[in-house]
Amino acid sequence: MDAVEGALDMGVKWLTVYAFSTENWRRPADEVRFLMHFNESLLTRRRDELNEKGVRIRFIGRRDWRVPKRLARRIDESVELTKRNRTLTLTIAFNYGGRAEIVDAVKALIDEGVSSSKIDEKAIAKRLYAPDMPEPDLVVRTSGEFRTSNFLMWESAYSELVFTDVLWPDFRREHLFDSVREFQDRDRRFGGLSPEA
Repeated sequence: MDAVEGALDMGVKWLTVYAFSTENWRRPADEVRFLMHFNESLLTRRRDELNEKGVRIRFIGRRDWRVPKRLARRIDESVELTKRNRTLTLTIAFNYGGRAEIVDAVKALIDEGVSSSKIDEKAIAKRLYAPDMPEPDLVVRTSGEFRTSNFLMWESAYSELVFTDVLWPDFRREHLFDSVREFQDRDRRFGGLSPEA
């Protein structure tokens, strides 16, 4: 929550966090149960506070039989409660995987009968879980890992990556500020040459 407060302080408009991946189902059953309960508890405790601050809560990921019905209800309630807010959009990636998202977008194209000649990047992007979400400028990878772990694979093609040893539960506003400062020192070329060249 402190990182979200920090994002609000900086005027960030979009923040996406990874709560539970499609691969997390492979963890031991008691750990999966804990994560489900933790996410439900956190959502229930914080949604009113976030709503008061003008935060819109949204979710990306698959809604399937594995997600407990009670948690699915809490998700829907939170989305409905905050849907008119625009100070910051907090997108929670839950039962989410970047590859799964791309697969689901391709399936949507097939189901819609879109001709292969009409399939391009724009057609795929339009069928992602949150097509109105801007591509992230910055992706922060916590926990000392040097991989993106199937997070926003399509959307982060040109994102700047910052890696930190801080574990996600311990990630606070000062860590977010440090990450943004590092990002601000980058030279973003998007495949082109730097302006000085």
